[in-house]
Amino acid sequence: MTDASDPKIALVTGASRGLGFALAAALGAAGWHVLAVARTTGGLEELDDRIKAAGGSATLAPMDVTDARAMEHLAQSVAARWGRLGLWVHAAVHAAPLSPAGHLDMKDIDKSIACNIRATATLIPLLEPLLRAGTGTALFLDDPRAGEKFFGAYGSTKAAQIALAKSWQAETAKIGPRILIERPRPMATATRARFFPGEDRAGLADIHDEAARLVASL
Repeated sequence: MTDASDPKIALVTGASRGLGFALAAALGAAGWHVLAVARTTGGLEELDDRIKAAGGSATLAPMDVTDARAMEHLAQSVAARWGRLGLWVHAAVHAAPLSPAGHLDMKDIDKSIACNIRATATLIPLLEPLLRAGTGTALFLDDPRAGEKFFGAYGSTKAAQIALAKSWQAETAKIGPRILIERPRPMATATRARFFPGEDRAGLADIHDEAARLVASL
């Protein structure tokens, strides 16, 4: 909850871990009231503790972005409580295990499509009016793995998500909301460790440093 009478509202989908967690924490510390969405309750509670320790405030929403009805309820709740959004950071992603294209697991494909494409397509029309009402910004995080070997499931669906965001960006260039697509630097995340086991992580960016850079760019 927030005591401010007219808070800046930032919705972060995929806020319980990785860069989504770091971005939500940075936004909370920067004075935004963070509406944090993720399936992992423990990660959300840790985020809430971190934001409160920095003097910020958050509302936790333990929801699955692939549940369309839950996302409709989320948008309705935001509209009823605040009437607008100042920022939407879409960090939710399903990073399927690496696999040759000839051996893809259809369950991983389905999960990748549901999270990376369908959830994005569900959220854009739900959140566009709220972002427009708040003269807001939507931030997408690019990860150009499409076409790389073994990245068939993740790379193709992440690329489709960014293609959708680029279409939205072109369509709203004159009327809003503002759509930003940023490419984070390689970071020392658990997902990257799965993708590149044994990699020397000394040269990778810290997620909180990268989050601070991205928040500053807003």
